[in-house]
Amino acid sequence: MNDADAAATAVRQWREAGPELVVLDGFHALKHALRFGADVRSAVTSDKAAALALAAELADDLTEQIGDSLVEVPAQVLKELVPRVHATRIAALAVRRERRVNLAELSALPRPSPVVVLDNPRNLGNVGAVVRLAAGFGATGVVTTGDLDPWHANAVRAGAGLHFATAVEQLPLDDFPPGPLYALDPEGADIRSVTLPDDALLAFGSERHGLSAEVRGRAAGLLSLPMRPQVSSYNLATSVAMTLFHWTGPKA
Repeated sequence: MNDADAAATAVRQWREAGPELVVLDGFHALKHALRFGADVRSAVTSDKAAALALAAELADDLTEQIGDSLVEVPAQVLKELVPRVHATRIAALAVRRERRVNLAELSALPRPSPVVVLDNPRNLGNVGAVVRLAAGFGATGVVTTGDLDPWHANAVRAGAGLHFATAVEQLPLDDFPPGPLYALDPEGADIRSVTLPDDALLAFGSERHGLSAEVRGRAAGLLSLPMRPQVSSYNLATSVAMTLFHWTGPKA
């Protein structure tokens, strides 16, 4: 297939993409998705030479794979496919991680690391940031409640492709994975006084309203993060990072 045919095929794949495909914005999103086994169906760039130079610098383990995946298209076509073109001028389509795979990982015991629960989050950027944190800490997964899809394009963008590195699912309370549930709440016990087990569920309330009564009522314990008086709250991702860092500390 010549370059023109490859570009035409790639554009058609984008325009016919169904809901099972998610957009990966930028080099790092494509890099992470490939590293963690994503099924990438189409990858496009308006400057393949620059993309390969970036791969050689930042992901030499993937340079050949990225080169085989990327198809060069005109800059205007790329902008039509992805209105918010990433600074690296790279975008890709990947198959959303299978629900059955996510549920199997979330439910399997013994679990080697906690599951982060976001109780009715309202900001997709925060969801993606938490997924990125969970992947970095090696958490088993991220579960959300409420009506926001954690695989929404804006969440995947904020997660930099790391939705493929951990189990990300939207679940009702009754379908939560097994394990003791600890909920973060300003009225809870100081988290430094508690050792968090590897199979814990760590629940964080929404940015505006905090924990729901249902999640609070299910909790085995309420925990609070250390905070200077008169400071009202931490950013959601910061709270998750502090809690996961505490989990990695010495066990009693």
